[in-house]
Amino acid sequence: MEQKNKGLDISARSFITALVVIFALMAVTYALTFLIPGGEYARTVDEAGHTVIDTAAGYREVPGGLPLWKWLLSPFLVLGAEGAGTLIAVILFLLVIGGVFNALTVRGLMNYMLEKLVNRFGAVRYQLMAVLTFFFMAMGSLVGSFEEVVPLVPIVVSLSVGLGWDAVTGVAMSLLAAGCGFAAGVANPFTIGVAQTLAGLPMFSGIWLRLVSFVLIYLLLLGFLRWYVKKLPGSEQTPKREEILTDPKMDRGLRLFGIIIGIGIVLVLSSGFLTFLRDYTMIIVAIMFLAAGITATLASGMGIRNLAAAFGKGIVTIAPSILMILMASSIKYIMVEGKILDTLLHAAVQTAGSLSKPLLILFIYLICLVMNFFISSGSAKAFLLIPLIAPLAQIFGLSTQLCIVAFAFGDGFSNVFYPTNAALLIALGLADVSYTKWAKFSWRFQVLNLLLTAGLLLLGLAVGY
Repeated sequence: MEQKNKGLDISARSFITALVVIFALMAVTYALTFLIPGGEYARTVDEAGHTVIDTAAGYREVPGGLPLWKWLLSPFLVLGAEGAGTLIAVILFLLVIGGVFNALTVRGLMNYMLEKLVNRFGAVRYQLMAVLTFFFMAMGSLVGSFEEVVPLVPIVVSLSVGLGWDAVTGVAMSLLAAGCGFAAGVANPFTIGVAQTLAGLPMFSGIWLRLVSFVLIYLLLLGFLRWYVKKLPGSEQTPKREEILTDPKMDRGLRLFGIIIGIGIVLVLSSGFLTFLRDYTMIIVAIMFLAAGITATLASGMGIRNLAAAFGKGIVTIAPSILMILMASSIKYIMVEGKILDTLLHAAVQTAGSLSKPLLILFIYLICLVMNFFISSGSAKAFLLIPLIAPLAQIFGLSTQLCIVAFAFGDGFSNVFYPTNAALLIALGLADVSYTKWAKFSWRFQVLNLLLTAGLLLLGLAVGY
């Protein structure tokens, strides 16, 4: 048990691999600022105070390019750019996760909890997989949770390993499932809600196609996971039930941890109808997770001095990941400062004019997929793209409702594939899964899902959705 309780550890190999991939993307993006002419759309401020593209004023060419010093310092300059508040919140969120998980692990609460879970559910692990996958998909689809589920990823990963599977399966049952639900967008306030409001549609209208999408994507993901785990060595061996020595202090700590985390989940779920909570879900999760970790470790018998030491070590261990997140965030900054982001958007709009309706709806899906590589925030992307997509739909006789589904699909699924997404990088680091290993696992699912969702968009077009 001593070895198991050594604390939070993020693989240096996984970290370096991610850094190399992101640096290469930064270099390619910088090269594009020399190859693509500068341009920009006029912007205006709507009644809610959001900056959106002014389609009436249109697009114009402007001088582009980016000085070398700005590119070199872009991971730090991004902290002063638009949207930096969200980035800073993600970084603080990450530090809280690191500190709490290290304290829980050092105290032995993580191992104690997982041993009990494996002992309880080992015989019905495939049913547990189905329930966990559905739960995380529902969190993503009903309340727009994605970054907020990151603290739960290491728990699911450890549970997955204990059940005879691997860390990749754990990430898939949690973060990948949340991303799929986020994209299906049954009642996602950050994509469907914002996009429909900007397009002048009733919020969460046209729900039937998104419900059908949710069910089919869930079945695809669950089938893919079962196919994957059955190929793992020894996966058919059911974990044996073993007698676990109960510890009243540890049990008390786990009860308190579960109660506080449960309250946090209820608050996040409540944001679906208590709209004033939507802007604070990440803060709520961070506070509740911090409170749960401190309360549980103290109640289980850990001294305040040892708790502070373990918490501090967890922060130090996870702090290097901040550089990775800043580098990933700098890619959008490079494109905006180099004046090429709007140029690419304008080229896409120009291309759309020559396409048939089936190709056009798939092209809109493609535009959103490409833009999600550079802008991972669903609501930020909605303010950028919907003022372009909605008029495009009207001009070429497409349903605005269907275009919003295409936008949601393009925004969500690739969040769990693109190395520019901060939540994915954090989760992979906590799970000790390299990005290359994750990509090797998930690309097949992404291809299958791309075919399924493209078919759903064509179905929507055929039935007049």
